Amino acid sequence: MKQSLMHIALLVRDYDEAIAFYTQKLNFTLVEDTYQAEQDKRWVLVAPPGMPPGGCNLLLARASKDVQEPFIGDQAGGRVFLFLQTDDFWRDYRQMQERGIEFVREPLEASYGTVAVFKDLYGNLWDLVQMKSPV
Repeated sequence: MKQSLMHIALLVRDYDEAIAFYTQKLNFTLVEDTYQAEQDKRWVLVAPPGMPPGGCNLLLARASKDVQEPFIGDQAGGRVFLFLQTDDFWRDYRQMQERGIEFVREPLEASYGTVAVFKDLYGNLWDLVQMKSPV
């Protein structure tokens, strides 16, 4: 048996502001933005640069019910929710700072690699991480 994660749904307040953040601030690629009339919603997928075809994408899912709205920006109860792996931590860290990304934990050299924690536009916490190469 072979399985993999296909999409991770991320609650957003507004499709267009979320697309702008992920494509302009984090340099993600807009993979798909399709209106689904039968549900009056959009199917919006974004992916980090260099993501191979068929890799896991982020589904930007607008909160459609009142009960969902409090979870925008807090999908993991204040814990780091998503992990953005990079091949050059310092390049991406500096670029993200220049683009106004808020880091809430400064870079740390850990046993597994270099990591810092940042917030997305709604407050979800992410790790920016470059893993150490195995010896």
